[in-house]
Parts: sequence; structure tokens; C-alpha cells
Amino acid sequence: MTYFPQPNSVTRATRVKLAGQVQVVIRSEVSGNIRGNLYLLSATGGSFIVAKPLEFGDFVQLKFQTSKGPVRGMAEILKPIRQSKTGCLQPFRFVALEDEDHTKLRMAMESLHDQIGASAGKAPSL
Repeated sequence: MTYFPQPNSVTRATRVKLAGQVQVVIRSEVSGNIRGNLYLLSATGGSFIVAKPLEFGDFVQLKFQTSKGPVRGMAEILKPIRQSKTGCLQPFRFVALEDEDHTKLRMAMESLHDQIGASAGKAPSL
């Protein structure tokens, strides 16, 4: 069964700042295969750092490793937030996750939330 993340307009999903510590593989029909680093993550989406901005509105496949196993999902590329000589901060929103991937993502997010509370000032590991 596929899970379709639905943003809640009243309560935002918990976000965890990863600051580029977790690699992500992005597969796009428009841009090809790209590697980047996750910057921010939530149950509904996040952002990653890539060398060049991706096509706004493009649907891509994402894959990244968590403490609970690899997570794969479909995502929509949103407008870039910031571009610099060193890369682009590119937001995305999940549009589909398999149930198993959603469970791994949710469990990893809970684990990250616990790490942040237990080790203030240290960067969490996904």
C-alpha cells in the first residue's frame, strides 16, 4: 500500500535540521541522476543541497539512508530557496511513500527528535 503524505494546514510537521550530513540520491527524468545532501527533513518533505537547482515542478525519486534503513519515495521539486557558488538549497515535498518507507521515515524522525532533546548542541545522525 502506498502512503500519500498530507500536510496539515493547522500543525506543521516536525522538522529536523541535518545540515548536509546525509547523502541523498535523486533520480529525475529531466535532470538525470544527481547526488546531494539532506539539509532539512520532515515527514512531509524537506530540502537538500545540490550543485545546480532542479526543475521546479519536476517529480523525482529520492533515496537516502536512515538509522532504520533506506527510505525511497517520490517527491515534487519546489522553487529553490538559495543559490550560491557552492550549491543550491532545493526544497521538496513527498508525494508518495510505500508503507514500509513511511514507517522507517517516521521511526527515524522520532529517533532524531529524541537525539536532539538528549544532546543539545550536537548534530543528529539520521
